[in-house]
Amino acid sequence: MVAHTDTDPELLRDLTDEEARRAMPLKWGAVAAHELPAWVAEMDYATAPVVIAALRDALEAGVTGYPALGPGGELGRAYAGFAGRHYGHEVEPDHVLPVCDVTAGIRLAIDVLSDRAPIVLPTPAYPPQLQLPDIAGRDLVPVPLDPDAPDAALDLDGIDRALRAGARTVLLTQPQNPLGRVYRRAELEGLRDVVSAHGARVVSDEIHAPLVLPGAEHVPYLAISGTAGHAVAVVAASKAFNTAGLRCAQVVTADEATRDRLAGVPEARNDSWSPLGVVAAVAAYDHGDPWLSALLARLTDQRTLLCDLLAEHLPLARMRPLEATYLAWLDLRAYGEDDPAEVVRRKGAVRLAPGHDYQPGLAGHVRLNIGTSPARLTEIVRRMASALDGD
Repeated sequence: MVAHTDTDPELLRDLTDEEARRAMPLKWGAVAAHELPAWVAEMDYATAPVVIAALRDALEAGVTGYPALGPGGELGRAYAGFAGRHYGHEVEPDHVLPVCDVTAGIRLAIDVLSDRAPIVLPTPAYPPQLQLPDIAGRDLVPVPLDPDAPDAALDLDGIDRALRAGARTVLLTQPQNPLGRVYRRAELEGLRDVVSAHGARVVSDEIHAPLVLPGAEHVPYLAISGTAGHAVAVVAASKAFNTAGLRCAQVVTADEATRDRLAGVPEARNDSWSPLGVVAAVAAYDHGDPWLSALLARLTDQRTLLCDLLAEHLPLARMRPLEATYLAWLDLRAYGEDDPAEVVRRKGAVRLAPGHDYQPGLAGHVRLNIGTSPARLTEIVRRMASALDGD
């Protein structure tokens, strides 16, 4: 196996099992004491010190009231700086609108901006996205990617057919969850052309954008020319900096008319983001680059380690090239189980995310969270192999 990069513990520190169980009541609290969790998209690392310091200062100052309303402010300034440094994307700070989380931001965009018409969703997809069209009173039109194809490219012809049949919104997840794929500029330009031809709209979930690994590059959808009038992006620091419980995401717009429509909704339509979430996001965007670099170095090592472990212990497994996120997509059909996640939990005491959660009816696939220590990842794969091989 490869030698793994030593990570400065002052920047990135592995949580002990006890610490992780206290810090992540869903990921670790939903499994038995003898089980290892590799399902929910949270990482087993201590929160970035710059974020902890900012939160501590805010609590000592009594920042527990309502947050400031409206777009822009310190949050808009901080995200604009982060987007410029990391993606070369120029964002107007006052075009950044706080929301409580990414799912809420997507729902806000659909409710306020989208026609009451079907929503196109490339699948496999994050389970709440599969549910959102129905919650928003729209029909869902799945347009499958081929999760086993070498490129798992957007099916632009399929999206075009869906829009021609009456759909008017494309819900895009990029980088893609659960496949860990980064869409190329040419694909996004092709999507723009298809959407523009039908007068449709794009809502782009880019929560995983800071987690693009070496070998790929994130291109914000709004950085593609000709998208400003028909698209918004929904972003957050929460996935990269493990602060989901602090409840703060952002909707990014690229023209004033779209910004004003979103900012002008009644307060009850968009509220409940946390002032402490704003503090954490600003600290992460302004001062979190060194920690993020250490995280990406660790995840790059974990990606290599997983490939080595699969070759050694689960040689029949097929892993999609992991270009972004800490979520690996595995095809385990060669082991003869329709629901390998259930088998691995029952026989191996590891909880994985089953593939059918992301595409109903999809058998034999799992999503595995590698955002943990090398030792835990090694034990996870060892237990998976024992469960699936019957050892």
